Amino acid sequence: MSVSRSDAYTSAGVNINAGNELVARIKDMVASTQTHGVLSDIGGFGGLFRPDITGMQSPVLVSGTDGVGTKLKMASLFNRHDTVGIDLVAMSVNDCLVLGAKPLFFLDYFSCGELDVDLAATVVGGIVEGCRQSGCTLLGGETAEMPGMYARGDYDLAGFCVGIVDGPRIVDGSTISVGDVIIGLASSGLHSNGYSLVRRIYEESGVKGDDIVPGTDRTFADVLLTPTVIYADQVKSIMRDLPIKGMVHITGGGFYDNIPRVLSPSVCANIRFNSWEHPAIFDWIREQGNLTWPEMLQIFNCGIGYIMITDRATADDMLPRFKSMHTEAWEIGTIVRRKEHQEQVEISFD
Repeated sequence: MSVSRSDAYTSAGVNINAGNELVARIKDMVASTQTHGVLSDIGGFGGLFRPDITGMQSPVLVSGTDGVGTKLKMASLFNRHDTVGIDLVAMSVNDCLVLGAKPLFFLDYFSCGELDVDLAATVVGGIVEGCRQSGCTLLGGETAEMPGMYARGDYDLAGFCVGIVDGPRIVDGSTISVGDVIIGLASSGLHSNGYSLVRRIYEESGVKGDDIVPGTDRTFADVLLTPTVIYADQVKSIMRDLPIKGMVHITGGGFYDNIPRVLSPSVCANIRFNSWEHPAIFDWIREQGNLTWPEMLQIFNCGIGYIMITDRATADDMLPRFKSMHTEAWEIGTIVRRKEHQEQVEISFD
């Protein structure tokens, strides 16, 4: 492109040449995520993907979209931008996994006031890593430079995942019944929820990013920017051999809002709070924020990032499999009959 042709837009704060440089920088990274089915390269108006539906009776597409939220403010505070792209992919992919879907491809949207090519390339590197962990293709994306919309150095992320599942194998919670077992898979920490509260508590506490989180040997910057776990491998392994009745991604709304999304009105999830390990960061947040554990469980995952619900026999087979996959998992509760006016999630703290 002739530099002179872009001068007018550059004078308004939009650097077309920087955008072209970013595309050139990330092209090989994006290509490294390609899986069988990709029919296009980045740079086109849309991405082309031909899904493999061999052996499926009734293929169904599953889609999910999300962002990273104000965890991005923490990334800017600590000037670390290499992991938030993993968070972006995880939030949408994990939502699709809940229905039993195999992730196919992912699209990202990066918006900022002034494009910093190095920063954007670092963020996209995290998105690429998230796609690798998910086994899906980064099929395309959009970079939007919008002067006046963002403060200098600020940016936002959004993402969109498409997966596929065979109709008869959709996991929707409809067969969950009294006596079923609730298995919780460990989170890596906060994942990507509750950061508006976390940032306030962090700022009021007076700690610094390189201070050590009490009860750990890691800094606050390391712990607060630990990326969300992507549970694709675990779900794929379990669904290949074992029947799952329901799955839950513990995101915003914590236990109380997310678990009921897969339960019928006639049942209740009875959770034992002391049945799993709670990462030290949650103790620190609770103490510094003067919060109760019920309040924490309404906001945060408190150590459980993903839940599977199944019958007793399957649960007994499932736990050793997670151990062989080096995934921490615990039996954290059971499904019981719901009484009139009873909440659908009850947590005991004995």
